[in-house]
Amino acid sequence: MLSKRFRYKLDTFLEKGGVNIFVSLVFIFLSSLLIIAFLRWVMIAMMGEPPPDQSGKILPQVFHIFLSMTDPGNIGLDINSNTGFKALAILAGITGVVIFSALIAVITTALEGKIEELKKGHTQIVESGHTLVLGWNNRATEIIRELVLANESEANPCVVVLSELGKEEMDDIIKMRLPDTKNTRIVTRSGVVSSMLNLEIVALASAKSIIVLGYCTDTSPAEERMASDTRVIKTVLGIISGNPKEAKIAIVAEIFSSRNRKIMADVSGGSVKTFDTMDILSKVLVQTSRSNGLSVVYAEIMSFDGCEMYFVDGDWPSMGVGEIQFHFPDGVVMGIRRADGDLLINPGKDILVRPDDDLLILAEDDSTIEFRPEPVATHRNLKPTGKRAGLVLEKELIIGWNAKSRTIIQEYDDYVIKGSSIDILVDCLDEDASKDEIIQRRKINEELAELGSDLEHISVDLREGNLMDRDTYSSMDLSVYNNVLVLSQGGDSVDPEITDSNTIIILLLLRNALEGLPATKKQPKLITEVMDSKNQRLVAKAGVNDFIISNQLMSMLISQISEEPDILNVYDQIFSESGSEIYIKRLGLYFEEFPVKVTFADLMGIANNRNEVCLGVKIHQNERSREDNYGINLIPEKNSLFELSERDSLVVLSEGET
Repeated sequence: MLSKRFRYKLDTFLEKGGVNIFVSLVFIFLSSLLIIAFLRWVMIAMMGEPPPDQSGKILPQVFHIFLSMTDPGNIGLDINSNTGFKALAILAGITGVVIFSALIAVITTALEGKIEELKKGHTQIVESGHTLVLGWNNRATEIIRELVLANESEANPCVVVLSELGKEEMDDIIKMRLPDTKNTRIVTRSGVVSSMLNLEIVALASAKSIIVLGYCTDTSPAEERMASDTRVIKTVLGIISGNPKEAKIAIVAEIFSSRNRKIMADVSGGSVKTFDTMDILSKVLVQTSRSNGLSVVYAEIMSFDGCEMYFVDGDWPSMGVGEIQFHFPDGVVMGIRRADGDLLINPGKDILVRPDDDLLILAEDDSTIEFRPEPVATHRNLKPTGKRAGLVLEKELIIGWNAKSRTIIQEYDDYVIKGSSIDILVDCLDEDASKDEIIQRRKINEELAELGSDLEHISVDLREGNLMDRDTYSSMDLSVYNNVLVLSQGGDSVDPEITDSNTIIILLLLRNALEGLPATKKQPKLITEVMDSKNQRLVAKAGVNDFIISNQLMSMLISQISEEPDILNVYDQIFSESGSEIYIKRLGLYFEEFPVKVTFADLMGIANNRNEVCLGVKIHQNERSREDNYGINLIPEKNSLFELSERDSLVVLSEGET
């Protein structure tokens, strides 16, 4: 019974592994060392004299046996001893080999286990002031890229990613897509993002901002989007419960449903920023179709790799917005945020700036924003022509149908005059059409029927054709359209490669059809959306006037909001038809005679006189040049001199496109 209890205790001790096994082996080693050394000492005492060149005391025998156990080659020390001493030396050598082999095996196993644990990404991190990304989708690497660019001027920045994806897989993807993370450290951990334990592992309480990614995209089926919203809300609730009340952490969450966004706002008290991805992308597509080159402007403003919008505080002198513009060497004042939070975008040149206002400034970097007591440039206070761009009847062609189509049509209805029209071209259904395709077509017809009663200025006609067939486009008179808008054809597919491949094929077929138009007929503008940024060059070569990279654009927006939550309120106004928006307007609206030599300060002044804010210029002859940023030059130095023609344009913040 006693032996069984001892064996049970020993098994319980050893089954814990690691340190316990190591301690046991060390104990056996020391015990063996002392026992064999004692036997050798006893043998010397019985013989009456020690072996040649050796002491008969106990401590030298311990050291002698220790050498034999740790290095069996030391058995040679007993080469001239009798058989008994040689036998003890051999016993010590064999015991040492066995015990040290076991020790090496235990240490190796422990190291391998530790490495495996590190690979799994379950260890605690010790960081503060880091950006925490929770979840993983096809926007994750684009968001990390933007955060890396945002952190270039920071000291020792860190981005921590927690997702249910394996740590090794995340690390491999980041290393492949982001080979240069500049001065930013990327730390990944694997685990359930809504788990309080995992949130503690990634130092939730000390993060400066948190981004919660959705589990699908806006092109996914409604069921997947709803399931994603549920998981995101659960994660945000975990963040709120684990977030110290005194800590002010910016939280941005991807939520697709308007109902769920309202729930999130109520639950968080407005501390969590959410936005409608499809709504924003739809509005950007429509605005881009109305101003050639606008996608380049948005890409630069929304990215950290270029000029950005900043809220800047300061004890400002009492002067109008139009005057204070010229007191900053770098940057253009776009608006004012009052002390009570009221945001004024393009408030007008005569609106006075108050000392406690925050100025919304478009600048290269926040470190370059500096107010000078004296103007850094003077302008000639030029008067605009008084002309206004006339609105005409428009005819648009939208190729394909996806979740953004309805919003796009509604946006067009807000911009165009009564009598305009939109043709929707979708794939025709053949005899082999699946049940899902038939249901999808029925949904499209139902949505268009619902839209019909709400549209005030535009009529919609649904047309069918094979979107992957050259004859579909060559049989159409594309010259009657002002814009041809190609939507992503992925449907329920979330694979960016398949979606973009279909888009590029359609673009190439359209380009061939447009090249066949007589020189006397006008060419419509070709606008499209792509999902993956690495397909950018392929799309550009397909003759597209403007395109937006949807995943990249949303990643830019998410990253900016995580750095400055109030930027979302700015975009809400810029993307709204009722407020001031960004337009690219021909110089003929500002000057009578060409060419004209002006400084950027002159252009800012003449735009002020039209109640607009000039953000930059567009040079027509460079609009096809990628190296020249497609002709877009935002916030140049105020004393920069330009010689402009009538075909050149200004990039302005204005209340209307006229």
